[in-house]
Amino acid sequence: MKRRALISVFYKEGIIDLARFLHEQDWEILSTGGTARYLKENGLPITDVSQVTGFPECLDGRVKTLHPAIHGGLLARRSEKEHMETIQRLGIQPIDLVCVNLYPFFEKVQAGLSLEETVEFIDIGGPTMLRSAAKNFQDVLVLTDPADYPALMEHLRQGNVPLEFRKYLAGKVFNLTSAYDAAISRYLLEEEAPRYWSMSLEKKQELRYGENAHQRGALYIATDRKGAFHGMEQLQGKELSYNNIRDMDLAWKAACAFGVPALGHSPFGAADEALAYGGAGAATFMQNRGECVCVAVKHNTPCGIGLGKTLLEAYEKAFLCDPVSIFGGIVACTTQIDGATAAKLAELFLEIVIAPDFSPEALEVFKAKKNLRLIRATLPPQDKEEVISVDGGLLVQSRDNRLLEKWEVVTERPIPSEDIPDLLFGMRAVTFVKSNAIVVVKEGAAVGVGGGQTNRIWAAQQALERGAQAVAADAEGILLGKSLFATPEKPRVLASDAFFPFADVVEAAAAAGIRSIIQPGGSIRDKESIEAANRLGIAMVFTGTRHFKH
Repeated sequence: MKRRALISVFYKEGIIDLARFLHEQDWEILSTGGTARYLKENGLPITDVSQVTGFPECLDGRVKTLHPAIHGGLLARRSEKEHMETIQRLGIQPIDLVCVNLYPFFEKVQAGLSLEETVEFIDIGGPTMLRSAAKNFQDVLVLTDPADYPALMEHLRQGNVPLEFRKYLAGKVFNLTSAYDAAISRYLLEEEAPRYWSMSLEKKQELRYGENAHQRGALYIATDRKGAFHGMEQLQGKELSYNNIRDMDLAWKAACAFGVPALGHSPFGAADEALAYGGAGAATFMQNRGECVCVAVKHNTPCGIGLGKTLLEAYEKAFLCDPVSIFGGIVACTTQIDGATAAKLAELFLEIVIAPDFSPEALEVFKAKKNLRLIRATLPPQDKEEVISVDGGLLVQSRDNRLLEKWEVVTERPIPSEDIPDLLFGMRAVTFVKSNAIVVVKEGAAVGVGGGQTNRIWAAQQALERGAQAVAADAEGILLGKSLFATPEKPRVLASDAFFPFADVVEAAAAAGIRSIIQPGGSIRDKESIEAANRLGIAMVFTGTRHFKH
């Protein structure tokens, strides 16, 4: 009796070579629908599955292979006498190879189709055949990936397919079907915290190593929904590393928090931000939408954020924030990089530059720095959840998507209107700094960033000291050969990601010349901080929204 192969594929890559090889090896080839037509058109003799089942394809092709004549031939264990006697009695012939890939649900679920249209791309017969064949992998060969066709053909040519290779092919089946089912589950269920957490991810690239050279690393991206990394294109430079990708993720998210006009992406918490202005003042808020932002990141934390009327001004402000840490860092920009900004960026050693686009002049400038990685980012961040591994499990949370819950001035002194833009800028910036986090702002620049400290006063001292140094350097023009700020005065604004447990941060801020503070509030000792602010002449606003980042 001839060996039998069942071939039913949506993606036709390599299938003619495989089918022709099997035919030459005297296999009988069973097939269905479009695959059968395609193989016949290429001169291959095909047995339609309906001839085996004695039942026509029906229900618009929903039922083709769901039949005992197929699954009995797949699941019968060749070493079990009773199994073989049973299928012989029932007139079922064994099937020795299955080659199936699935309806393109991964692609179609991202295409914006209606529910009814999307559901039609949920494959039933394909996964069922694959699972049957994979369960019986000792007797049945099962293929899902064209990359495995050549190796299988070579094993068959030599007359022996090793058990380990059979097991490997079966493992790939369940790897595929689990991701396929996870994508369908996420599409249909739409629960923020379902009983079983599943993700459908595909490896985009193998990495040379992980955080350190002795650790393995790879980048996986979602199959069923788009995110920023689906829209990132590397234009030049060395291969990306694990640490590069981690830092890119934070840099692009932080930049997009200020809005990316070219991508139609609004700033993080834009509606919440309007609370600070109220009434006609919201027009002032809207005027900032065209501004350019640059974010510099080092070791997964911002070391500089600058907002400017031009991209060059925004970058120079980001550089001024911390001209030491930016060396070897990553810069993300919210607008196309022009030639002038590229020339300035090229003066410094950077690992990566990310932007929605690069002008021809900028690309020409960057050609001289062959190792610099240029990343064109065409999608803003879109994930609704954040997932972190813990030993034996995952921590899952919704993304931090609320900038402010309220705008409550809690001090005798009102917030000066000219400080409002910097207060909001600071709160947006501090969201991306490791807790405890303090950001000191001057005229659209995060001149002082203090983060990752085990107590808040240390973070405040670090940020205040750094802010004073940056403003002094700007006043003297020693870094850029000019001054960026309109006034030489000390920074006036401080933002905190969480409440003050003591009055010490307010006191340190006052000593450094801060006049306006934005913080969530919510401490049982809020009264101490408010009294200190009143005593020291500082205005302070509570937002009601904490932004811890561990």
